[in-house]
Amino acid sequence: MRTFPTHPPLALRRRRPKPALARAAMALAATALAMAWPGRASAQDLQTLYEAARSYDAVYRAAMAQAESAQFRAAQAEALLRPSAAVTASGGLQSTNPPGRSATEVTSMGATLSGRMPLFNRANGASVEQARRSLVSAQAELDAAGQDLIVRVAQAYFEALAAQDGLNVVRSGKSFIAEQLSSARRGFEVGTATITDTREAQARFDLVAAQEIAAENDLLAKRIALNQLVGRADVQPHPLKVPMVAPAAVAAGLEEWVTLADRDHPSIRRARASLEVSELEIDRARAARLPTVDATASLEPAYARGSGVPRVGTTTTAKVGVQLNWLLYNGGATHNRIKETLALTERSRSEVEAARRGVAQATRVAYLGVQSGAAQVRALEAAESSSQLALEATQLGYRVGVRVNLDVLNAQTQLVQTQRDLARARYEFIVGGLRLRQASGQLTPADVAVVNALLKP
Repeated sequence: MRTFPTHPPLALRRRRPKPALARAAMALAATALAMAWPGRASAQDLQTLYEAARSYDAVYRAAMAQAESAQFRAAQAEALLRPSAAVTASGGLQSTNPPGRSATEVTSMGATLSGRMPLFNRANGASVEQARRSLVSAQAELDAAGQDLIVRVAQAYFEALAAQDGLNVVRSGKSFIAEQLSSARRGFEVGTATITDTREAQARFDLVAAQEIAAENDLLAKRIALNQLVGRADVQPHPLKVPMVAPAAVAAGLEEWVTLADRDHPSIRRARASLEVSELEIDRARAARLPTVDATASLEPAYARGSGVPRVGTTTTAKVGVQLNWLLYNGGATHNRIKETLALTERSRSEVEAARRGVAQATRVAYLGVQSGAAQVRALEAAESSSQLALEATQLGYRVGVRVNLDVLNAQTQLVQTQRDLARARYEFIVGGLRLRQASGQLTPADVAVVNALLKP
């Protein structure tokens, strides 16, 4: 009655080595990458990798350098309120040979020590206050860069874990399908199954082999990204504890998160500091109408000798006084400068409002995303349990003859997909909690330790 050969077709036997060759090529590429990367391979948790990224990530180090430069810029502005001193020196030889007279030569040397102390200068005072507000803005930018680094490290970390879980799930499914394929072949040989079961299982096996190659490539790409971010070689992330005890990321209500964001978010703090700088620029422009008063002092020793000089020796001149400078008219430049600063201040005020609205929207979206993520994790956990029971029931039905092999394969595919979605949903929920804290300006390095506690040691 059998009309088909019981052994696998020749095409099947030729296709089998290809996944192995592809995996070998990927393994060789990963080994070459690890050898070329500085450092050594090790399994590390999120906290360790975050600390490594703080000292390695170029974006964060640039923000640190920018914040440090703002401190020196503020110190430069503070110098406007302090006295200044300068020394100048000169020397020369003068030779004169008038007609009918004897030549004369005079050697002279002189120096001037001068000092100045501002007594009244409204523009300088405004410049100092602007520098102080700019320092606040620079610190806000550094805080934003630090929070962004936490999210980027966590995102890369859990993407690598998700890729590893995806590969593990695919390989588990591949083993299951291989067993089903062997079972279908044995059944066909003894006449209890048709060739259709074998070919369906073979088709599913070939498909999962292709998925395994894609999963291996995805894992390699995610690990390269993580290695690049933290400056380590072939990092092996610690897995997540299962069942996961989710942190209380949404303990506060939505409007409470929005209120916190309006108060603490770096973007809003930076925009408000920029508004204050613009308002102080108005004061600087108006200060051009006012006089400036400086205390001055100078000491000028001079020495001269030579023929034709009535007295040879050193003379010293000392001066102490007060200098007043008052610009009376400059063609209307001051008046138009004031109008310009008023318009720029209005722009800064609008930017503050735009920042507040954008942060409030991002906070609400992040809040709803965390709530949705928590519900999705719970639903997928229930779906995983149901899919497992469904697979067991389908296998039992197949053994008693009420289900076909395709039903078993479909049930197993559903379980694999559910497990993959569940793992990714857990990671997205954790990262979503960090994004919520970032959106509200509350994300700190302490939150990394909270997430790190969710990992297996």
